[in-house]
Amino acid sequence: MDYVIIVAGGKGLRMGSEIPKQFLPVAGKPILMRTIERFHEYDEHLNIILVLPESQQEYWHQLCEEHHFDIKHQIANGGDTRFQSSKNGLALIPDGEDGVVGIHDGVRPFVSTDVISECYETAREEYAAIPVYAVTETLRYIDKRGGGKNVLRDDYRIVQTPQTFDISLAKQAFNQGYKEQFTDDASVVESLGCQVAMVDGNRENIKITTPFDIKIAEALLSE
Repeated sequence: MDYVIIVAGGKGLRMGSEIPKQFLPVAGKPILMRTIERFHEYDEHLNIILVLPESQQEYWHQLCEEHHFDIKHQIANGGDTRFQSSKNGLALIPDGEDGVVGIHDGVRPFVSTDVISECYETAREEYAAIPVYAVTETLRYIDKRGGGKNVLRDDYRIVQTPQTFDISLAKQAFNQGYKEQFTDDASVVESLGCQVAMVDGNRENIKITTPFDIKIAEALLSE
């Protein structure tokens, strides 16, 4: 049985808004609802777990009523870190469950269903998979002294979500204590010595964190 954990813990600070960014409307509908809809479109039987801070859960329920949003999902409490939030989401999956779990940013509503499918199917074969896409800008490394040099962009990839894992592997990885080098969910799994496969992501799968991103999102929806 497959799951997705959608992590939405933003406070909206970079948006300059009192409303957390995952609740901001894009073309009349909260971003978070659009994200959930995309995974429901991929598989209507997918088990959806939404991770939200306790302080935001009542507001989320109000939004669901206002927008007549009825896609079935469970809610887990958000943690102080992404690591803890993902761990809280995993705790709602029964021990011994077989299948794949994806962990996805709540403010990435434009991941394609093809990318979602490729991530899940690759994780089914390889135990862990992440979507990536090529760097198109010039990259520069900055050292601690303020100096720097350009680096070969072909050596790097931009990482997206959903990051997908065998459920038992994910549970084992998140039973570790937190470490600063856990920059995303894949890094937690990699710390066990596991290889993480890469699949091609889609360029539109942006993380909406600034007012400019909202403009991009509106443009994408207008197409």
